[in-house]
Amino acid sequence: MNPARIVELLEPFLGTADDQRLTANDLQNISTHIDLLLHWNARINLTAIRHEDEIVTRHFGESLFAARHLFPDRQCRREPPRSCSLIDIGSGAGFPGLPIKIWAPALDLTLIESNQKKATFLREISRQLTLTDINVFSGRAEDFSNPPVETVTLRAVERFDSALPVAASLVAPEGRLALLISQAQLTRAHQLTPNFKWNAPMPIPHSASRILAIAFKNHEQDVPKDHRGREPRE
Repeated sequence: MNPARIVELLEPFLGTADDQRLTANDLQNISTHIDLLLHWNARINLTAIRHEDEIVTRHFGESLFAARHLFPDRQCRREPPRSCSLIDIGSGAGFPGLPIKIWAPALDLTLIESNQKKATFLREISRQLTLTDINVFSGRAEDFSNPPVETVTLRAVERFDSALPVAASLVAPEGRLALLISQAQLTRAHQLTPNFKWNAPMPIPHSASRILAIAFKNHEQDVPKDHRGREPRE
């Protein structure tokens, strides 16, 4: 896809500040992702969106809008408070995880996807992008046994009420949970995450109802919980 067209379409999501401009390498990675997505989408259903312009705005725009607010200087910090590890749950075709990685390439990124065909796509696109430190876990998030991380993202998942507590359990104390959801889901998100403090939601450009909601996990000093956020039984 033409890089100038990508820049034009993404401007409402990123603005025009010099420190938030996409590089030539970023644009090449986005173009590679689009090309491979369209190729694979002819065989497996990765996304219902088929037009290049709409893929850029709906998928990359929303994802990079989140990236811009999570990592405003395009850097992650490896000193406290750390922010260099990110898990994207239900990645599907790689959103928002891979665009966030393009934006902040120093991230250690884990993409969790239970659909085996989609996980195969994620491994292939991860090989083709000029990026490192991308891990694909082809299983359910509740079976992911690695330690909690600093940032967890969740977007457009089925069974929201069961997925969100699992996502919350993968966030380290004082870490962040970032949701790309509809405004109507925000109250339920608050109810399902009592140990989190929520920032004011941010409307996503060119959407009537979509928002970015970011919350910080309280430092846990109470009863340990299992990986689903439940207190263990005696």
